[in-house]
Amino acid sequence: APAFRSIINSDAPDFNTPSSMVEAIRAFCRRTNQPEPQTPGEVVRCCLESLALRYRWVVEALEEILASAGLSNGRQLDAIRVVGGGSQNRLLNQFTADACGRTVVTGPVEAAALGVIMMQAVATGHLAGVREGRAAIAASIEQAVFEPRNQAGWDDAYARFLRMIE
Repeated sequence: APAFRSIINSDAPDFNTPSSMVEAIRAFCRRTNQPEPQTPGEVVRCCLESLALRYRWVVEALEEILASAGLSNGRQLDAIRVVGGGSQNRLLNQFTADACGRTVVTGPVEAAALGVIMMQAVATGHLAGVREGRAAIAASIEQAVFEPRNQAGWDDAYARFLRMIE
């Protein structure tokens, strides 16, 4: 499917509880004067690109908050960590790296369960602290790393996205 044909604001109320997500996406595109995705590939590409653009917005917002609080020393966040089910979608993770211009590190899929187990191990003295628990988890899971590689078009798509959410 062609890149950046249609983008949506995944946080728009249109997508809270639609009876058909595909129809909600098409209706959003109609309302925002964009081509309606027709094929499954067009719908998926629209969703994944839109999520990656939203992630960029969130990362930039976090950096602004850190800077305004004097906590960033002018630095950008180096990497984005994706855990849970989203960590299994390689295309989404590559789009996120490309859209954000940052490394994406994925895993673990079962982050919530591992976090609970880690905190129990800390509470019972089996681990010295959260830092040791994080190291233990990192040593026991497979992580994938996605580097930005095809950033063409993302800045223009992001400008469209920003106009859409204003």
